[in-house]
Amino acid sequence: MIDHVSIEVSDLELSTRFYKRLLKPLNMHIVTEQPDTVGFGKKYSEFWINLRKGMLKPATNSGAHVCLRAPNTAAVDEFYQVALENGGASDGKPGPRPHYTHNYYAAFIRDPDGNRIEAVTFVG
Repeated sequence: MIDHVSIEVSDLELSTRFYKRLLKPLNMHIVTEQPDTVGFGKKYSEFWINLRKGMLKPATNSGAHVCLRAPNTAAVDEFYQVALENGGASDGKPGPRPHYTHNYYAAFIRDPDGNRIEAVTFVG
């Protein structure tokens, strides 16, 4: 089982604001703040953003992505909408993904640095 994940960001202040809003529908909040890193989670830091000055944006076809569990479809929808309203980009609108499994409901976004983040819930 994975304990936590981290991603690189080029602007920690901008990304902290973005992820603070983005992760709220998933019931995650800031748990840890350090000079070059911020950890988000429910009880402990599960998702970290780390400042990497001068980083290059990932390629659009990059295979790396992080998937976070949402409590329900409304949270997936809100996650997606918040991303678009705060500088993120669509990488897959909210909806069922029956090619994964019959009850898979997800949305995919790219953060301001191009990182691919998914929110998923399982319905029914």
